[in-house]
Amino acid sequence: MATTRTSKTHWEGSLMDGAGRVSLESSGIGTYDVSWPARAEEPNGKTSPEELIAAAHSACYSMALSHALAGAGTPPNSVDTQADVTFQPGEGITGIHLSVVGSVDGISEDDFKAAAEDARKNCPVSLALTGTTITLDAKLA
Repeated sequence: MATTRTSKTHWEGSLMDGAGRVSLESSGIGTYDVSWPARAEEPNGKTSPEELIAAAHSACYSMALSHALAGAGTPPNSVDTQADVTFQPGEGITGIHLSVVGSVDGISEDDFKAAAEDARKNCPVSLALTGTTITLDAKLA
């Protein structure tokens, strides 16, 4: 069964001087301020498309890795993933770096890294972002 999730953004003014608010419509859990300075300079309490992509990627990746580990007979105790999305004004998103630390009983470091790399290549958000270089650091706790 397919699912669709929805967010909306209301923007006022020009790119440089304007501002907006993005709302997570499907869940209803929040509305967040966005602006060009928050995207290209310091966040100052506002979010950016890149931070929202990082949130989506770290969550999806953690789910994909957890699923793969469980399927291999080594379900994780925990998986902690950080996604860093780099934005360069004038160029766009120039890369994404995933860092993951897993607590997994009964798995070697090499097998964990192999599972982590497979999840990097195949989680749905990674697949959606195939035009972007995605790097990975993976280690066991």
